Amino acid sequence: MWCSLDIPSSRDDADRIEEKIISLCQKYSYSPRDIFALKLALEEALTNAIRHGNGGKPEKHIHIKYRITRQRADVVIADEGSGFNPAAVPDPTQECNLDRCGGRGLLLMRAYMNSVVFNPAGNSVTLTKFNESRPSRAHSHATTRIAFG
Repeated sequence: MWCSLDIPSSRDDADRIEEKIISLCQKYSYSPRDIFALKLALEEALTNAIRHGNGGKPEKHIHIKYRITRQRADVVIADEGSGFNPAAVPDPTQECNLDRCGGRGLLLMRAYMNSVVFNPAGNSVTLTKFNESRPSRAHSHATTRIAFG
């Protein structure tokens, strides 16, 4: 079952929803590695929504939908910004970008999540993490979804 909520564009509110999602994953026995990955990706996505999407304006909101099961965690984070083109973000591993502060959030999300999908407008991201402590169920579920979904 999906849960939805809107939160003000603030780090405190983002931290609370992050803790709630992590708590649900712990309830379903996600491994410490999976918890770390989810926490990192959520922090990056929520920070991007606050800072870049909503321009740091607390009167703007972040729309969050999440579904946590024993097999997988799906989280959709959308902001009120005009969006961006993820393909246009400079590659932080290129030599000319190595000394830049920031710019590694997308790289980290993609490295730690099983799936990172942006909507066409670029103002919403869907993060998916399989519960690796249940690999056969998580991956067979994903294969079925891809084959028939």
